[in-house]
Amino acid sequence: MFYWILLALAIVAEITGTLSLKWASQGDSPAGFILMMVMISLSYILLAFSVKKIALGVAYAMWEGVGIVLITLFSVLLFNESLSANKIIGLVILLCGIALIKTGTRQQKVQEVQHGL
Repeated sequence: MFYWILLALAIVAEITGTLSLKWASQGDSPAGFILMMVMISLSYILLAFSVKKIALGVAYAMWEGVGIVLITLFSVLLFNESLSANKIIGLVILLCGIALIKTGTRQQKVQEVQHGL
């Protein structure tokens, strides 16, 4: 459970860092760039710790996929970016892909246990 919390924190850090890119590009202050660098670095560090107990493919798919979904939604809410039908379909497909990767990993572990591996 602890490693899933680390992964969730890595996702939050990634979202914060990526959204601060927009803030950094619109302002004259270096604060946005500093926040971006700190949060993206923290995100990678937390992701690295989370893969100690979570399969790399699952962790990375969730980190990147959930991050993309939430960044897109926050971009719509915070920066008035558009959300077209194509984007919505793409986000749904992305979430389905993450679910399939997670489910496939779980099934593989069950099969390994059954075969005594």
